[in-house]
Amino acid sequence: MSAPAGGSPTAPIRIGNASGFYGDRFTAVQEMLTGGPLDVLTGDYLAELTMLILGRDRLKDPALGYARTFLKQLESGLGEALDRGVKIVSNAGGLNPSGLATAIGELAEKLGLHPRVAYVEGDDLLPRAEELGLGQPLTANAYLGAWGIADALRAGADVVVTGRVTDASVIVGPAAAHHGWQRTQYDELAGAVAAGHVIECGCQATGGNYAFFTEIRDFGRPGFPIAEIHADGSSVITKHDGTGGAVTIDTVKAQLLYEITGARYAGPDVTTRLDTIELAEDGPDRVRISGVRGEAPPPTYKVSLNSVGGFRNEVDFVLTGLQLEQKAELVHKQLEQALPTRPAELKWSLAWTEKPNAESEEEASVYLRCAVKDPDPKVVGRAFSNAAVELALASYPGFHVTAPPGDSSPYGVFRAGYVDIHDVEHVVVLPDGTRKVVAPAGETRPLAPVDDIEEPMPLLQLSSGPPRTREVPLGRIAGARSGDKGGDANVGVWVRDDKTWRWLAHTLTVQLFKELLPETRPLTVTRYLLPNLWAVNFVVEGLLGEGVAAQARFDPQAKAVAEWLRSRYVDVPEVLL
Repeated sequence: MSAPAGGSPTAPIRIGNASGFYGDRFTAVQEMLTGGPLDVLTGDYLAELTMLILGRDRLKDPALGYARTFLKQLESGLGEALDRGVKIVSNAGGLNPSGLATAIGELAEKLGLHPRVAYVEGDDLLPRAEELGLGQPLTANAYLGAWGIADALRAGADVVVTGRVTDASVIVGPAAAHHGWQRTQYDELAGAVAAGHVIECGCQATGGNYAFFTEIRDFGRPGFPIAEIHADGSSVITKHDGTGGAVTIDTVKAQLLYEITGARYAGPDVTTRLDTIELAEDGPDRVRISGVRGEAPPPTYKVSLNSVGGFRNEVDFVLTGLQLEQKAELVHKQLEQALPTRPAELKWSLAWTEKPNAESEEEASVYLRCAVKDPDPKVVGRAFSNAAVELALASYPGFHVTAPPGDSSPYGVFRAGYVDIHDVEHVVVLPDGTRKVVAPAGETRPLAPVDDIEEPMPLLQLSSGPPRTREVPLGRIAGARSGDKGGDANVGVWVRDDKTWRWLAHTLTVQLFKELLPETRPLTVTRYLLPNLWAVNFVVEGLLGEGVAAQARFDPQAKAVAEWLRSRYVDVPEVLL
């Protein structure tokens, strides 16, 4: 994959994605390779939780630390990719990209294949964590960009594996190499970031986790997404013919709102202006993304920091029938009195799911959860479990638990750090073994909010007099998508026409958001407007405590917060219904 000669325009590059997380559909690599034409197949395996899992793997065996599933997928997929001329780019290298590259070479030799393998490293800052002011984490990895990948492809690599790069970089790198982009072509790079952000989470672009899922005719087995990226940075999001799911403006818009903050979406190569994105239908299961503007990246790299925070345990008591509050109060008091040592954190939560005069026992029951955390595994281990079990014949009538309490297990803590881009050496090891240092961005721009879109457009007059309203779930007129960023959560909400957008922008304020979602009331919530997407995005700080690995709440990755919001009742003008 080389740059175009003489600056002549190139055909679009067709990039498919076959993984949105470590554990995604195993057969997707084969399905994407055989389902239709591709130039590049990518895979994203590295969520925040995954880095903790790989860190613990590396503690057990220094030769591990990469996504082993990816290697198994290559057993059947590598030959197919080489036969079809499809390049493979993945961040499955995790904490050990060189180890994965070596393992791919060994696998290829066993299969009688001869791929040119390259890898990207330099993101692992663990040996220098204290020196860089990052503390003493289990893992410390800077989010690198796309240029090491681009250099590897230009050098003829068939397979490129990386450590911690941004999720979109595995898409941006091939596009930059194919089209011969320069590092300051920010609009083109931003367009590729937008396309990469849409397809990097796999089936979330083709109907997965989609608010209006009942509108999708064939939802049994959604196909994985493809981005056709043009030389000007515009793209078309699509999928292989004959696969399930759907690609629509709304499925694409939902993914654009996933795990973002405001109008500026910062990355190591470019800051993408999400407020400039334009979406348009381009045929069945084809959505065009255009108009994306980019700016110089920030002067720092974000660093993913994972630590073992301590140990946790939990027990779920089942309360049935009458006097549920009194039963909860009794077992609450009994268990806390029975604990030999009070854990550092002890949290009770009661899920009210019972129906009065219920016709089944399950419908007559509620769940009372006690979750505990402590630095000492013994405090929340058998001592806690035994105290809970010993109440079986000595507590509320109908005592039972959902499963026998077990021993304690470690939990992780995620936090983000930041380091100067010049403190990180981004390295690509080319197929011939040559090590090449990728220079950091030559031009940077500190990240700042976009002030000129924080106020909504004027509210349209919906009727000649005061509008008649009806109390309905917000989801009747709005879609939403939510996700996690460390301990924070984002909830993006969008509507489908300009009139409803103006109502939404004026109505769904931070105050109303907090009223609808009482869990967020004591937290800092920031609202961002994205008029081009008819959307508002809320960032809730601290909703997830210390991150997904800490399992701080019922929905630890905030995946369903958006659906909770859509289920809440609001007064909506009847003309919008």
